[in-house]
Amino acid sequence: MFGPVLLAAAALLGSPAETRKVTAPPPQPYEGVYQPRGVDELGLWKMDDESESQLARSRLVVRDEALTSYVKGVLCSAVGAERCGSVRVYVMREPSFNATMSPNGTMRVYSGLLLRVRSEAELAAVLGHEFGHFERRHTLQRFKAHRSGTDLLSWAAVLASMNSNPAAQRSFGDLELSVYGSLLRFNRDNEREADLIGIGYLNASSLQPQAAARVWQNFMAETEASAMARGLKRPRFDRVAYFASHPPEAERAAYLGALALPEGSSRDDGAVKYRAAMAKWLPVFLEDQIGLNDFGGSEYLIESLAADGWTAGLWFARGELFRARGSQRDLIHAAEFYAKAIELEQGHVQAHRGLGLSLVKTGRPSEGRKALQSYLSLAPQADDRQMIELLTSSLTETPQ
Repeated sequence: MFGPVLLAAAALLGSPAETRKVTAPPPQPYEGVYQPRGVDELGLWKMDDESESQLARSRLVVRDEALTSYVKGVLCSAVGAERCGSVRVYVMREPSFNATMSPNGTMRVYSGLLLRVRSEAELAAVLGHEFGHFERRHTLQRFKAHRSGTDLLSWAAVLASMNSNPAAQRSFGDLELSVYGSLLRFNRDNEREADLIGIGYLNASSLQPQAAARVWQNFMAETEASAMARGLKRPRFDRVAYFASHPPEAERAAYLGALALPEGSSRDDGAVKYRAAMAKWLPVFLEDQIGLNDFGGSEYLIESLAADGWTAGLWFARGELFRARGSQRDLIHAAEFYAKAIELEQGHVQAHRGLGLSLVKTGRPSEGRKALQSYLSLAPQADDRQMIELLTSSLTETPQ
């Protein structure tokens, strides 16, 4: 179904901008509630039902009905109310850039994804992609392909073991590489098909389809920032690694941008509504991100969020990021960032704490004690009250 469209997309990517008039195919007619077919799929559903039972009790699930309802609403705005009716969304407190959908209708949306996308349109692009996997039964296809490939290798291994000729062993090794290469290529084709289904949903929705390409452009920028902070080589986003299960990010950004409906660029991307919906959870998601110890990636995300204006929460998060890295230079910067957070929000409790600890560690005990005393005044029931009181009592005034 999507072969011609993939070829058209490839042609578009090498053609002048003014000739790019091909868009992704529209969604297929709705065929009713998705039901399993055959023994294999029934087995997958049973496994997923058991997994969902455990998921429903997991401490990683964010128990916020409003947030979950909002995320599902974004999915429905892309794929339509009929299609998304049977989907059960679980928002997971997991700082990875990911979302998944199981054959039984379970959708897991990771908090790392919610932190990274900037609008309803960008979120819909990712969720529509996952729904495309679901609707095209990609999990079942991959299961069958993997079973066929491993069955072939099992029989080949038996035959190779019966032949002591070194050529037979080399032939088996070549076959093994070929089979695994084919399976990975099959996975990449599934991902491309899901991308095209997702952009097709966006084209047919009221959201801006150009947002789909921005998801991957931002991801590449974050990955590059992360690598540079670690002193690594600049990543290549235009190459297919042998073991890659997904297409290169540059390729995805290019064909998603080419297949987006041009007149859709004037649509609202839902960025304002998205920021409002995420406001409550943004500090939590940022805290989890900082805990990953990925300075470059975290700094990129914080600065991206600040593109719409620095807030007390963002200055605080930046202070936490620099304080966590912990060099003297970082601690001096952290103190500056905490102070900026307090300027914008005098009652920001944790900013006073971070400021005090940073000042103490950079040789400014008097100022540090004052900030820590402000922290205790604002949070008299703080869990670390005894520790902070012990610290402040050990600090002496700097002689004038």
